[in-house]
Amino acid sequence: MSAAIDVNPLLYASDSSSQFHDAALAFVERVAAGPELVYIFWPTAMAYLRTATHPSVFATPLSSREALANLGALLDLPHVRSPGEDAGFWPAFRAVADEVAPRGNLVPDTHLVALMRAYGVEAIWTRDRDYLKFDGVRVLDPFATT
Repeated sequence: MSAAIDVNPLLYASDSSSQFHDAALAFVERVAAGPELVYIFWPTAMAYLRTATHPSVFATPLSSREALANLGALLDLPHVRSPGEDAGFWPAFRAVADEVAPRGNLVPDTHLVALMRAYGVEAIWTRDRDYLKFDGVRVLDPFATT
C-alpha cells in the first residue's frame, strides 16, 4: 500500500518536547525502513522546513542544516516519492476545492489531497482529522500501530 505523509508526524518526530515524539520517531523509522511506497509531497516538505525551524513553534527549533538533513534522509530513500504539481494542477485543485470549499487551514490540506489524487494515492498518515472531510481519502493514524 502506498500512502502520503502529512507534516505532523514529521514535526512530532523532530520535537523532543512533544508528547508524541517517541511514537512519531518510531513511525518515521518504520517508514524509512520500507519497503512500502511513501509520498512526501512538496507542500509537506516545505511545511516541515518552515515549522521545524520556527522559534515560535518549537521550544528548541532545528537549525536549517538539521531540518534539511532530516528531510533529505527521507527523500533520498528509494521507496519515497516527492512529485509535485504539473500544468494540469489547477483544475485538479479546483475539483477538490469544490467538494470542501477550503479556507484557512483547510487550503493546504486541499492542496495535498489534489496532489494525492493526481498521483493515485488514496491514504495519508496524519493526526489531522480534517482529512476526513475529503471523499475517498483514507486517514491512517501514524501512532495507532506503535
